[in-house]
Amino acid sequence: MPIYEYECKACGQRLEKLQKISAAPLTDCPSCKSPALSRLVSAAGFRLAGGGWYETDFKSGSKKNLAGDGGESKSPSKTPSKDGAAA
Repeated sequence: MPIYEYECKACGQRLEKLQKISAAPLTDCPSCKSPALSRLVSAAGFRLAGGGWYETDFKSGSKKNLAGDGGESKSPSKTPSKDGAAA
């Protein structure tokens, strides 16, 4: 269930409410009891970034690399060099 953010246009009170997607939006402010509550548009609480299961798993062949990095790792190599230090 998503968390919706509301703001009262009468008193400025803000609140968050866990509701089903099919639930009707709240209209009455719990603070001042006026019917001036409106649902706000807010950003999601998380962001999918970088390579991960949603990008690379269950794909095969040329569709495996969606980011366009040529299939190479973007992190520096951690293999030791001849002198024993990491490269």
